Amino acid sequence: MQENDGKYIFGVVKVGDKGQIVIPRDARKVYGIKAGDALLMLGDQKGMALLKTEVFQSAIEQAMEGLPK
Repeated sequence: MQENDGKYIFGVVKVGDKGQIVIPRDARKVYGIKAGDALLMLGDQKGMALLKTEVFQSAIEQAMEGLPK
């Protein structure tokens, strides 16, 4: 794992026959990902990102603060 100013390179992963990837151990440790955690996959034309759903939920809740119910 290489870190530069809070940005990481965890290495290369391969996609298996069933479309699965293994998240590297160092990445799981840095981001607190455990077996059974739900991850949200985001993407655009340039690439994709995984985000723990609780992080996304927290961001949505903050964005919605102050909006009329």
